[in-house]
Amino acid sequence: MARYLALRALQAIWVLWAAFTLSFVVLYLLPADPISIAADGGGAGTPVDKAAIAEMQARYGLDRPLWEQYSTALGHAVRGDLGHSIATGQPVTGAIGDALPATLELTGTALLFAVVGGVALAFAATQTRRPWLRNALAALPSLGVSVPTFWTGLLLLQVFSFQLRLAPAFGGHGFAGTVLPALTLALPIGAVIAQVLTAGLETTWRQPFVDVALAKGGSRWWVRRTHVLRPASVPAFTIAGVLVGNMLAGSVVVETVFARQGVGRLTQTAVLAQDIPVVQGIVLLTSVVFVSVNLAVDLLYPMLDPRIAARSRGVRGESEQTAADTGEEAIVRA
Repeated sequence: MARYLALRALQAIWVLWAAFTLSFVVLYLLPADPISIAADGGGAGTPVDKAAIAEMQARYGLDRPLWEQYSTALGHAVRGDLGHSIATGQPVTGAIGDALPATLELTGTALLFAVVGGVALAFAATQTRRPWLRNALAALPSLGVSVPTFWTGLLLLQVFSFQLRLAPAFGGHGFAGTVLPALTLALPIGAVIAQVLTAGLETTWRQPFVDVALAKGGSRWWVRRTHVLRPASVPAFTIAGVLVGNMLAGSVVVETVFARQGVGRLTQTAVLAQDIPVVQGIVLLTSVVFVSVNLAVDLLYPMLDPRIAARSRGVRGESEQTAADTGEEAIVRA
């Protein structure tokens, strides 16, 4: 386990370095000058003092060679110093810290909606015996994935805010102001969970231990919930890191549509202003979340499927026979 954790830590460091380097290169390849954008923040088009621009470039180190800027920024990032925003002068950690609570509230609520809705839809699609209803329910996740997030948000605003007046349209707080943005963000994520979990439930349902459980008198619902759900949820659990990354990316669109403050709006503002320190700080935050979630998923695998724990202890054998044995032992213990 210690060797595995050390390997994962090295992989995490490599991912963080690659994300930092790639964002640095991309931002510096953009043609516009962030200092000029910040100096002309009002957008009035008035002439900007060249001496002031040169002074700001020297303050942020933008007058030095590119390799020196990169090494300096990387060294500061390793020490936890992400620098100051070019547009506002605020420390990057402070700007992200101010925006993070609202985004955590949004993504946490959206993740809850996505998991509950995705699991419920997957169970409904696999539990029903009516072919037409099963096909209709199985087609819903594809629709949820294909619908653009901004269109979903505008539709929810039109129906529930402007017509029914059940929720505030823009900038609301609390659950009433979070429910519509969270539903907008949860729809594509829940659709992916439903797609993957439906496939997992159908595949696991064909395993031999399911026939044993049904032969012992277990109902379809009890067998599916007790013996099928855990191994079937492994593929859906695997994409947790990707889903979290999608939620952070989707928050940019959702927070813009609903005029909410958060990391998404901060990202949009920083990209438009080419605020390099802020963008790099957000990239590092997203990378840390992605790496942490994937590590947690890997550590929780054995709790979902005993076959993974058995393989990690050196137990070998055909996966189908192991699945049957595991299911029969679980049924006997039940």
